[in-house]
Amino acid sequence: MKKNILFIMNNLNCGGAEKALISLLESIDYNEYDVDLFLFKHEGIFLERIPSRVCLLEEPKEYRFFDMSFKQAIIDSLKKGKFDVAILRVLAGYVFKKEKNGVLCEQKVWKYISKSLSRINKKYEAAVGYLEKSPIYFCIDKVDAKRKIGFIHNDYNKLGMDSTIDNKYFKKLDKIITVSQECATVLRKEFEIYSNKIEVMHNIISPNIIKKMSYLHSGIMQGGIKIVSVGRLTQQKGFELAIDACKTLVEEGYDIKWYVIGDGNERRKIENLIEKHNLQERFILLGIKDNPYPYIRESDIYVQPSRFEGKSIAIDEAKILNKPIIVTNFSTAKDQINHEENGLIVGMNGPSIVAGIKRLCNDESLRSRLIHNLSQADLGTESEILKLYEFIEAG
Repeated sequence: MKKNILFIMNNLNCGGAEKALISLLESIDYNEYDVDLFLFKHEGIFLERIPSRVCLLEEPKEYRFFDMSFKQAIIDSLKKGKFDVAILRVLAGYVFKKEKNGVLCEQKVWKYISKSLSRINKKYEAAVGYLEKSPIYFCIDKVDAKRKIGFIHNDYNKLGMDSTIDNKYFKKLDKIITVSQECATVLRKEFEIYSNKIEVMHNIISPNIIKKMSYLHSGIMQGGIKIVSVGRLTQQKGFELAIDACKTLVEEGYDIKWYVIGDGNERRKIENLIEKHNLQERFILLGIKDNPYPYIRESDIYVQPSRFEGKSIAIDEAKILNKPIIVTNFSTAKDQINHEENGLIVGMNGPSIVAGIKRLCNDESLRSRLIHNLSQADLGTESEILKLYEFIEAG
């Protein structure tokens, strides 16, 4: 008899965790498991990639009252006779207004959102909150499952979360899964009492699929030295450091074009920086692309200027496409890059990024060695799905 599994996620917008979830869903053995997917919002570029055998559950109607303006939420909830939701929205409004840190705000407001949401009326063998904060909290508060599993996709210490809030939820999880050894080390230090629950499961990546998709388009970028970066336009991803590096390189006469794939809440800030330094023709925001692989394949250098990461899927994809890679020295960088063997690790500032790019531009033997080493590496992680089965089946 098949076992029921539930996955919980905010949405399927463009992001590493969202992409990782789709890869996981594409890898599950549907002869053994029936899979439901719960999304707070049915939106995102990966929505159309949900496998046909996954049952997408109904979007929670009450959640939208917490995702619209305060005035509209109160009017709509009162019109529908949802007086309890209106009260909860007022209480949540105080949190939204007072707490300016978005991460802490999501944590603190959950107690009001949770009271407005219904439980899922189904029993599961396992439920998986596939991202920190709301998906894990929903998994604990609103799901009936024999085993409950939570995923942390980043360096916990860099997320700026309130661990006292997470502690009461982590206590009720059977497993806390993260995506790299360094992330696991951080979690074990922060939540020492739960060390025995913490496991590593790497993101599932298929080199064959990525290479095939990388040839679906060609000739899509112009420029002498083509640099590509992938990531949300947020403070975490450090794109202002990339703009600083681009400015210096252009001033020193390097014929570069730097393409960035992604979008986010700092787009306007980044656009202003580009305009300020007159880099409109040099630093190009491409927006979200459902298939970024042709851009990576056609690039000369891949750069990840992040302040912190869990385990970057984009870096792994660039490795699969054998690109010379530069990453900043965020805490988990060495989980993916061995300096001067399969990439370069540089300081987290514009001048260091400049120095790394200049090395790759000017040193053909280094560039060739990195490409060769990547071409010889076994980079597929499809077998990681077996770990999930173990977590689900563990008694």
